[in-house]
Amino acid sequence: MRTNMREDHHEFLEIYYFTPSDFEKSGSAWPIRLGYNMAKSNYHIGPRTTPYYYLIFVLEGEGTFQQNNQTFALGQHDMFCLFPQVTHEYMSDAHNPLRKIFVAFDGKQSLQLLERIGLNPHTPHLSGVLSPASIQLMWDFMNAVSDSERQLTDLARLRCFYHVFDELTGIRKPTSAQANRAMSWLEQGVAYMQIHYAEGITVERVSEHVGVERTHFTKQFGKTYGVTPMQYLQNLKMDEAKLLLEQTSYTLSEIANSVGYPDLFSFSKAFKKQIGVPPTQYRQQCRKTNKPN
Repeated sequence: MRTNMREDHHEFLEIYYFTPSDFEKSGSAWPIRLGYNMAKSNYHIGPRTTPYYYLIFVLEGEGTFQQNNQTFALGQHDMFCLFPQVTHEYMSDAHNPLRKIFVAFDGKQSLQLLERIGLNPHTPHLSGVLSPASIQLMWDFMNAVSDSERQLTDLARLRCFYHVFDELTGIRKPTSAQANRAMSWLEQGVAYMQIHYAEGITVERVSEHVGVERTHFTKQFGKTYGVTPMQYLQNLKMDEAKLLLEQTSYTLSEIANSVGYPDLFSFSKAFKKQIGVPPTQYRQQCRKTNKPN
């Protein structure tokens, strides 16, 4: 067992958190967390969502992964991805516990980066694709970060991060365009909104993406999902905003920008209309509720 691992009730975990530099955040994608875990027999994560992308390598063991109403069996050398704001759940086989290494990342081109290695919201799992070289590159990343005698620069982090993806491009499965042909245009629209909701997209842009006239898209979306596409986008933004208010110390302006609002005023107005209280009051209520006795 590695020396920097800590134990909790369901796993042994070694994890490192990064604070991305301005240079990293000006690029396409950047690492946020890097970790390695050994599951115990009761290991079970979710159902929950994440604000980031998580690329996960299965080194050993067996388990089950669920996301986007799909279920996948996990096994050695599988690769799977958690997509932001998409409910996921995964668990370990009690008799053959999972051992995984993972990297969490963010950035405007994260989805495109994943598509280059064959992953997308409707193909979040690839079976048995990991090569010894790709696994070793993740270990190299872990070992560089865990070396207490030197501090990785932002450029070194990016080098390690992109080296992993460069190696993985050699095992790419069918393209996202090929995978999308098996998806309905409504499913494509939902996937597109779940990934790009914070980028100021409009319903018209979504309908253009799936190749359907906007009025027809809106009508069929409402019949299928019970809300309009605009309401669905708004719900995605508000869910993320509430999470950031509850779990971070980001300023309101930073949160507004993170969920796709052009300014604080429009964000605060929309938040109060949907949630019933201003974002400042919502944060205060959460802190009061979570304050230890």
